[in-house]
Amino acid sequence: MSIQEAQVSRADFDQVMVPNYAPAGFVPVRGVGSRLWDQSGRELIDLSGGIAVNGLGHCHPALVAALTQQAQQLWHVSNVFTNEPALRLARKLTEATFADRVFFSNSGAEANEAALKLARKVAYDRFGEQKYEIISTVNSFHGRTVFTVNVGGQPKYSEGFGPRPEGITHVPYNDLAAMERTISERTCAVILEPIQGESGVLPADQTYLDGVRALCDKYDALLIFDEVQTGVGRTGKLFAYELYGVTPDVLTTAKSLGGGFPISAMLTTEQNAQHLSVGTHGTTFGGNPLACAVGGAVLDIINTPEVLAGVVEKGEYLREKLRILGEKYGVFAQVRGKGLLVGAVLHKQYQDQAGALLAAAEREGLLVLVAGPNVVRFAPSLIVEQVDIDEGLARFEQAVVKFVAQNGA
Repeated sequence: MSIQEAQVSRADFDQVMVPNYAPAGFVPVRGVGSRLWDQSGRELIDLSGGIAVNGLGHCHPALVAALTQQAQQLWHVSNVFTNEPALRLARKLTEATFADRVFFSNSGAEANEAALKLARKVAYDRFGEQKYEIISTVNSFHGRTVFTVNVGGQPKYSEGFGPRPEGITHVPYNDLAAMERTISERTCAVILEPIQGESGVLPADQTYLDGVRALCDKYDALLIFDEVQTGVGRTGKLFAYELYGVTPDVLTTAKSLGGGFPISAMLTTEQNAQHLSVGTHGTTFGGNPLACAVGGAVLDIINTPEVLAGVVEKGEYLREKLRILGEKYGVFAQVRGKGLLVGAVLHKQYQDQAGALLAAAEREGLLVLVAGPNVVRFAPSLIVEQVDIDEGLARFEQAVVKFVAQNGA
């Protein structure tokens, strides 16, 4: 029996994989829409969306068709060449956003790495080597490379990996006064998530983003919006910056862009893009034809008035139902978010128990997420069917009942 045909199980993970993950005790093998099945045939409703990745659910026919067609034509040609799917996708992105230019890579971390390198290069070219400082926010998350993990504002992810890169400062999120005290002529960039995702689904205040935009203009610093999680329809707009009417200088996106196929993008203006001249940055697989063909199909579906309006409507419905459920059982202090990025904040009596509630939901056949120890996060397919929302909420209520019984005061 070949390796491909060999029977494997969750136990094999502990034997052959690096133990940096602690995966669930079951192995998904098939998905359709917002439903998953594991090796035993058990069905689960997926309101996690692969951590906001499966924007069109599992195995959407249009994405399967785009990938299959491209797989029969061209897989990879290296960045010695360009390719048609990359050009088409870049055109769609620039036509739909503030941006003039696109750089494709494979993950959110890579897109953020490119954005941060671009910011330092722009500042170096325009103002000299003293302008290199980067301001990020406490509890932010921007990726797992050595650079991006230190730009992120969660020390638990950067500890143990050697000296921190110089010139990175963290200030509290939604605190404009702290930003004003910190930014200076030495600042080359401010990087923000319009909605902090991993730390609790915390939206930015309008006045905060307006103020940060003005400060960046004053000090000739690039404003980078990390829309790895909020981008490509997640908030009910193609990108969250549109919700606020605040335009960044650089935007990064990934997750939903490929609907499950690895791809990311950094978007910026013509003026900024010129500082990444030939040889200054690159990637082996970024912009490959397979990923870009899928990304193009994703955008064609999501960037439509019908789908984006549906995201807003379904998000409002999901938040309201969670608020009602939270009040009924006294389990949530707040339900927040935009579109179909929703965070349910646990009451203080259930402090640090988000993981336990996630596990309870899984036992009821429902997949949800956490965003820190105190927030249960929902990031379902942007076209999730109403029946799946309702059945998912019914299963979640069953989980809440058992969770409260086991963990209540």
